[in-house]
Amino acid sequence: KFLPTKEKYKVYILDEAHQLTKEAANALLKTLEEPPPHAIFILATTEPHKILPTIASRCQRFYFQRLKAKEIVKKLELICQKEGIKIEERALYLIAASASGSLRDAETFLEQVFNLFGKEEIKAENVEVLLGAVQNRLVVEFVDLMLKKDGKLVLDFLNQAQEKGVDLEEFVKSLINYFRKILIFKIVGEKDASFLELTPEEEQKIKSQSASFKEESLKKILNILIDAQNKMKFSPILSLPLEIATLDILQIDF
Repeated sequence: KFLPTKEKYKVYILDEAHQLTKEAANALLKTLEEPPPHAIFILATTEPHKILPTIASRCQRFYFQRLKAKEIVKKLELICQKEGIKIEERALYLIAASASGSLRDAETFLEQVFNLFGKEEIKAENVEVLLGAVQNRLVVEFVDLMLKKDGKLVLDFLNQAQEKGVDLEEFVKSLINYFRKILIFKIVGEKDASFLELTPEEEQKIKSQSASFKEESLKKILNILIDAQNKMKFSPILSLPLEIATLDILQIDF
């Protein structure tokens, strides 16, 4: 009934459209069957199968996908250029990786970083602190130590990490995720590993480390770590299952 005041079309966005009640959907159907020429309806949903078939049949369907880290970085670079924000490229990749494909989340986080550190050039270390990505760096160092196959070194590392306040349960989760990335990188190769959304620095490190592991060894390592993670929930000494798992891993022929 209401014509647009300025533009040619009036756009109505129905978010979470699958949550419409049956009565509301039927009421909307009448409008969709004979839509006024000036009105455009956008039904946004993550569960299209729940939309009434009578409504879905009258819609054009568009699938939105997560953006790749490089695409997000390009947009963030443009924003920084226009806003006069000085920031390291690695910091932008860290922000993009943390956004999990969402440009909105990346832009929000960039704003938070700028509000805290924007007076000078924003460093990757600043972003790591906010993201809690320091733990990721510890995981990379830990894997390097494991490759040396020195039980004393890895146990000392775990002990020092615990003394510094590192949450060992979260550390194991990060370690499992990291070995998963190494395994996938090992199997699919560098060209097809783009879906892992690695920063250039991460990609080079994982490429180097993956060359030191066999595929079967990585599967064994992941199974050992997953088992340790489950045991940590019930262990009287939190670090014990991880320490035993680490020593077991060192016995594997990488």
